[in-house]
Amino acid sequence: MLLNDKFDTILRRHHEISARLMANPSGVEFVALSRERAELDELVQAIAEYRAQVDERAGIEAMLADPALDPQMRRFAEEELAQAKVKEAELAQKIRLALLPKDAADENGAILEVRAGTGGDEAAVFAGDLFRMYQRYADLKGWKVEVLSASEGTAGGFKEIVAEIVGRGVFARLKYESGVHRVQRVPSTEAQGRIHTSAATVAVLPEARDVDVSINEADLKIDTMRSGGAGGQHVNKTESAIRITHLPTGIVVLVQEERSQHRNRAKAMALLRSRIYDMERQKLTAERAADRRAKVGSGDRSERIRTYNFPQGRLTDHRVNLTLYKLDKVMSGEGLDEIIDALTTEDQAAQLAAVEGT
Repeated sequence: MLLNDKFDTILRRHHEISARLMANPSGVEFVALSRERAELDELVQAIAEYRAQVDERAGIEAMLADPALDPQMRRFAEEELAQAKVKEAELAQKIRLALLPKDAADENGAILEVRAGTGGDEAAVFAGDLFRMYQRYADLKGWKVEVLSASEGTAGGFKEIVAEIVGRGVFARLKYESGVHRVQRVPSTEAQGRIHTSAATVAVLPEARDVDVSINEADLKIDTMRSGGAGGQHVNKTESAIRITHLPTGIVVLVQEERSQHRNRAKAMALLRSRIYDMERQKLTAERAADRRAKVGSGDRSERIRTYNFPQGRLTDHRVNLTLYKLDKVMSGEGLDEIIDALTTEDQAAQLAAVEGT
């Protein structure tokens, strides 16, 4: 059986790691081994539960094979067998999912980019609504959100906003949000109450660590400038804004949120590293699209992954045909988990079908 072929290898590896940890390895090795064992602990427990369930089911079947079994006991055993088979199948599925290849970036933080698409001022307002939705969701998860750059819309919201979200497993939860989000509602400036359709694009990039991407300083063109703004006392009088161009790829990042040039440079480097990491991941991973622009679409109304219909309080995710009539909860961040869970389940099912079909 496919599962049993892998069980002994997993258990041997878990035992080997535990033995090496008992020998007090060096700091770097200790951290790596501890992380690997922590990832295997739940799987090892699931294997133990599965094998115990297999034994229990076999015991019930042996009992039922006895022709002298009391009729009342037989009925009871048949009910127990049905329940045992269901539990065994559930445990087998849990193990299959645990054995799927892990996305190395799932545990990372993320860079969130939200941009106004088709729809003028209303698209910028919607982009602002989306950003606040993710900000509230992050607050509920205990993640930290820090804006890296922002360009405000003339009627509110953002033409573009880029933020870093720090926390464990951020990318795993938000990676399915990349794409075009469409909104249908009556804008506040609409005198005749007509429903308008606008769009915003979302891109979620895994946050890259120093070990993920190596950047040669000689490949960088770094410019300093005064930060832009609306004027008044908060206008930056010094050249603290940083623009970095990565010459080999042509990627350009601009960060101007801090008054400190040093802090803006650090944030710009983090953003650049994540964009390069995302580009490399997409080249290596066929299912993640050929390039970043293909991933988020052009911003046209027709290219959408999700529609937010405010007059009906309805949200539809077109990838999994999921419709929820709780738009207010989604926009507050509370209802987002239900959508993300459905997308995660769909992705896992597709991966299982691909693995078991080979």
